[in-house]
Amino acid sequence: MASELIYAFRVLRLPLLDAGGSPIGRIEDLVAIPGRPGTNGEPDTPPRIVGFVASSQRRRIFVNANRIAELNSDGARLQSWDIDLNPFKPRPGEVLINGELIDRKVGTETVSDIAILRNSDGRSNWWEINKVRLTSKNTLRRRPVYRLVDFEEVPALFDQPTEMQAEAARLRDFHPAEVAAFVRSLPNEQRRQIAEAMDDERLADVLEELTEAEQVRIVESLDRERLEGVFDEMDFDDLADLLGQMSEVKRQEMLDVMGDEDAETVRRLLSYEEGTAGGLMTPEVIILGPHVTVSEALAQIRHPDWVVSIAAQVFVCNAPFKSPTGKFLGIVHMQRLLREPPNMEIGRMLEDVPIVSPDMSDRDVAERLASYDMLAVAVCDAAGRLLGAVTVDDVIDRMLGPAWRTRRKPSPTPEVSTS
Repeated sequence: MASELIYAFRVLRLPLLDAGGSPIGRIEDLVAIPGRPGTNGEPDTPPRIVGFVASSQRRRIFVNANRIAELNSDGARLQSWDIDLNPFKPRPGEVLINGELIDRKVGTETVSDIAILRNSDGRSNWWEINKVRLTSKNTLRRRPVYRLVDFEEVPALFDQPTEMQAEAARLRDFHPAEVAAFVRSLPNEQRRQIAEAMDDERLADVLEELTEAEQVRIVESLDRERLEGVFDEMDFDDLADLLGQMSEVKRQEMLDVMGDEDAETVRRLLSYEEGTAGGLMTPEVIILGPHVTVSEALAQIRHPDWVVSIAAQVFVCNAPFKSPTGKFLGIVHMQRLLREPPNMEIGRMLEDVPIVSPDMSDRDVAERLASYDMLAVAVCDAAGRLLGAVTVDDVIDRMLGPAWRTRRKPSPTPEVSTS
């Protein structure tokens, strides 16, 4: 069955529907990436719709086009129930249909609408820009004149980004581990180019999925301003692992890029021996006082930046509530929080759990996590102060060794010339 053209203006303001068909937001824009240029510089492939911008719960969010099961006059229905509520941020190489293309001048005409067409290769489906509706006005005519043209007829409308900017945009919704595997398949110069095309948050996520040696090569190619932004997005334990691979002079240069407080945290992590709990731990965990209520604790856990192993529990301590804390009192698991009244203080439901010292070997830490079925174990000093936690994912990384990352195969992505 042939697909029908869908006009952007008909999509705008359509409801965003969950998998069951209930409205959870409203479509406000379409996000496109230019087609890949051909040998003559003209577009070789149609511009593609990579996602939609929707308003939901008073925020603008990005919905990947691959997650839309159906798009019709009733709305855009999601394939699954989960949705990413992180605020939408436009990225290099992306174009907003409503925000940038509609009402744009093309010679003496104006873009009045964009028509998209659903396509498929048998394995996946996508929408691509097929037609552009242009409008012109004549002083001798009372009504505007419309004409529908192929996208190839208005190449200037779709400003061509660099090849790596376009690739970075196409990789927007891939998991960082998949992007890292793809980046690893590129020559060094193209690795540098695609790193430049990514925003700070995305590049930080991808760096954390590369080996330390690969991280060093990319990081050393970034200027100071870019380093500040990327380091600000990276976890402290990953930063310490990265700087630990550098010479003393280079390490000091990198520490100078950070703020004083962040640099001190990284120095403290670097002071622990490799292969110990201190060398594995992260100081960024959910630390709360005993008088915090269940509802307040759940609000902290809901923050989308926490990984699963960290969000599974809160660590309860006396003040101060930043590593190194006051005396560590215990933990409260998320499941327990879900069972108790919202106004109950978490100090009344503490679980006494084993802790580890910063000099315990990574092997012993792994056995401790396995013995007690924990996702994270508290690391405390001799005075009983919480220094951080070792998570099960970090232990698995250490047990597998660095070589496992290099064995990962890149997921199917648009082809990039490596010549």
